[in-house]
Amino acid sequence: MYWTLDLASYLEDAPWPATRDELIDYAIRRGAPIEVIENLQELDEEEEVYESIEDIWPDFPTKEDFLFNEDEY
Repeated sequence: MYWTLDLASYLEDAPWPATRDELIDYAIRRGAPIEVIENLQELDEEEEVYESIEDIWPDFPTKEDFLFNEDEY
């Protein structure tokens, strides 16, 4: 399973919290690429409820991960 920002963006507006099957259904309805569907199918727990993208992709970059100083601009 691999994630990129582009792939994760398809789950940005997902109905969190959600189960794996709900996320797969959402991704299909949204027209997400097959890679998103495959990544979601690889999740271990079928009935586990995921609270956010961070539960699926623990290394999901946040605003703090980018070294951007807003005061400079």
